[in-house]
Amino acid sequence: MKIIIVGNGMVGYKFCEKLVAKSEVHLDLTVFGEEIRPAYDRVHLSEFFSGKSAEDLQLAPTSWYTEQGIVLIVGDPILAINRKEKTVSSHSGLTMAYDYLVLATGSSAFVPPIPGVEKEGVFIYRTIEDLEMMQAWAPKAKTGAVIGGGLLGLEAAKAMIDLGVTNTHVIEFAPRLMPRQIDDAGSSVLKSKLEALGLSIHTSKNTTEIVGESAISGMRFQDESTLNVDMLVISAGIKPRDELAIAAQLNVGPRGGIVVNQQMFTSDPAILAIGECALFEGMIFGLVAPGYEMAEVAVASILGTEKVFLGFDMSTKLKLIGVDVASFGDPFIAGSEARSIVFEDKNKGIYKRINISKDGKELLGGILIGDAEQYNLLLQTCKNKVVLPPNPEDVILGSRGGESDGGAGVTSLPDEAVICSCESVTKGEICGHVIDGAVSIEEIKKCTKAGTGCGGCVPMVKDLVNYTLKSQGIYVRNVICEHFAYSRQELLDLVRLQDLRSYDAVLTAHGNGDGCETCKPLVSSILASLWNELILDKGNDTAQDSNDRFLANIQKGGTYSVVPRIPGGEITPDKLIVIGQVAKEFNLYTKITGGQRIDLFGAHLSDLPIIWEQLIAAGFESGHAYGKALRTVKSCVGSTWCRFGLHDSVSFAIQIEERYRGIRAPHKIKGGVSGCIRECAEAQSKDFGIIATEKGWNLHVCGNGGSKPQHALLLASDLDSETCIRFIDRFLMFYIKTADPLTRTATWLNKLDGGMDYLRNVVVNDSLGIGSELESEMQSLVDNYVCEWKAAVENPEFRKRFSHFVNAPEEKDPTVQFDELRDQKKAQAWK
Repeated sequence: MKIIIVGNGMVGYKFCEKLVAKSEVHLDLTVFGEEIRPAYDRVHLSEFFSGKSAEDLQLAPTSWYTEQGIVLIVGDPILAINRKEKTVSSHSGLTMAYDYLVLATGSSAFVPPIPGVEKEGVFIYRTIEDLEMMQAWAPKAKTGAVIGGGLLGLEAAKAMIDLGVTNTHVIEFAPRLMPRQIDDAGSSVLKSKLEALGLSIHTSKNTTEIVGESAISGMRFQDESTLNVDMLVISAGIKPRDELAIAAQLNVGPRGGIVVNQQMFTSDPAILAIGECALFEGMIFGLVAPGYEMAEVAVASILGTEKVFLGFDMSTKLKLIGVDVASFGDPFIAGSEARSIVFEDKNKGIYKRINISKDGKELLGGILIGDAEQYNLLLQTCKNKVVLPPNPEDVILGSRGGESDGGAGVTSLPDEAVICSCESVTKGEICGHVIDGAVSIEEIKKCTKAGTGCGGCVPMVKDLVNYTLKSQGIYVRNVICEHFAYSRQELLDLVRLQDLRSYDAVLTAHGNGDGCETCKPLVSSILASLWNELILDKGNDTAQDSNDRFLANIQKGGTYSVVPRIPGGEITPDKLIVIGQVAKEFNLYTKITGGQRIDLFGAHLSDLPIIWEQLIAAGFESGHAYGKALRTVKSCVGSTWCRFGLHDSVSFAIQIEERYRGIRAPHKIKGGVSGCIRECAEAQSKDFGIIATEKGWNLHVCGNGGSKPQHALLLASDLDSETCIRFIDRFLMFYIKTADPLTRTATWLNKLDGGMDYLRNVVVNDSLGIGSELESEMQSLVDNYVCEWKAAVENPEFRKRFSHFVNAPEEKDPTVQFDELRDQKKAQAWK
């Protein structure tokens, strides 16, 4: 079988790679490339200006083609196709016959018909040769411009900055940047971020002329304004390379593109088209991932196997000049069948929008600017129609206070979920290769190609590798970061054995360098979990998360929340009156939470000590809503009032909450006590939940209601109160000592070798012989408890930190604004 590929770009190369891998017989394969070099990585083209050579960007050396028996002909474009004779003719005069012809001619840059585009100093941004010409011209340029504010245009702007043209302008015809990917609000945030990096952004600008004699000296726009520039890059879009197809009288679209069917065949059954030259159902797919999928379908069509192209999700994630930008699913969906949830932080330059179904159960699409860490999981949640949590906003915000719920994430996706879109690699394939012996990211890359395209899926691939290894009983050692060559569990044991009490002491003894934002909060959490000492003491506060540092959750308007502890939800009328008086005096927004206490929102930083002074005087304590600690132990009214109640659930909930208050853990902890099986306290959705029985208490553990709700599982039945508390001691200490950072108990149990049976053996049967040790360690934490806010308001040095301005401690933050919300004040986003 003679196969000729016209075009040796990324998609043409991928076709060769997949055909060689899947064919069981020898094929006569010839590739014609227009450029003078073998296929190279256009996705990372801008890295050419960061020091990568043309050879570094190559997808494979010429020797690879020879080893695979492929004839590679570069610098010799095909000029004509004779469909009747089934031959092609090249620029150099070669004529070759084919059984199948694959057109992978890609696209070319769209150059608007602007007078003056032929002048020196005007470039397109498409090939390595284009970049080399830009590199040669840049030293002469002081001011540059890019026409096009889309993906490629912003990449070109980054290239100009890398070339030293720091005074660079982006000119976009549309009223916003990246109009096909993000909405107006997202574009506004992106524009602000890019302007802060030194770019000048001009939207709604139509260039009418490029001025200058032989070389560019400026630009003139339709609104009669001008801009002096001495270098211009045009990146205004692409147009499919369909000249050969038109000359051969193949069907093309009215606006260009070679028409193909689901098998990638053109109107000629011997000719296929793939990549950016192919028009499928009226659409040109301008990303590499759908091109790779087309290549795989074309291979299947030629080899006679069943695979079809049904379109492709155009979700994308990029880092543009250091700014994360991502969109997935349908980013613009609107109407009665969809709702949008939007988070915007203009101070940090973060914008997040998710579109959900009317019933709130399905994720339909979204946009992420400035922080796209959740992109991969959101994309898979959208594509696999994973049911959203009861509070859908948690998928982009975490729980209130900026915390992550530590859900099971990628491991909960179905096996058919596509983890690597570039190479169409599923979760099942990755896990299967790990079981077959591929135990590292690099080995997975070699055998599946996952992570070798844009690289965005690598964190998810890593999670799957570790998850599968653990499920096979193989120990996986995860070090904290570059500053600590230990896992969290190993470092916790070292800190405990050596009685280290501060971050600096731990870093000196077992770390290197100055630490980072990964290890500082983690070490601080270990110290708090082991010693339960005042969190503001010994300099540990500077290593804490920002919420711990100020003993309050910073809210989206720049104010802080005040959450006093109300054990078991029981409160006296006098205490209720005090909360009301404080809220009125400081103009706070109040809300009863799902955990049976009252949150007060809108407090200025400088007011926090004064507010807490009044609350403490009334008998309140810190509720630790800001910490990775016990939050609440929810209760029903139990046998005190309820005719169905079997035991006094309120008293037991208060006893338990007062025992474990303030104890720090890898993540937040919630509890519940129900007085009967009617379960009014929802104990089975908690990290530990207790339900009354005729004979005592049933203890359930490892439930959570976060981003991935999970019921708690029964640990032990019919316990007396003392035994129940003893088992909770063991359970919580075992969790604290063995869980990974920011991991909820539900996820910890999901990843625990042996699951609930193993946990029951450790906690109930004491199979490791550490029961007494765990109880003793918990009692030490209980004995060391001090209300952090009481200590803070009584210590003059601690109080000094609660001010916006060092030189004017009484001044409040002037950027905080308030709106009326149902007769209460609500803090706006920062102005």
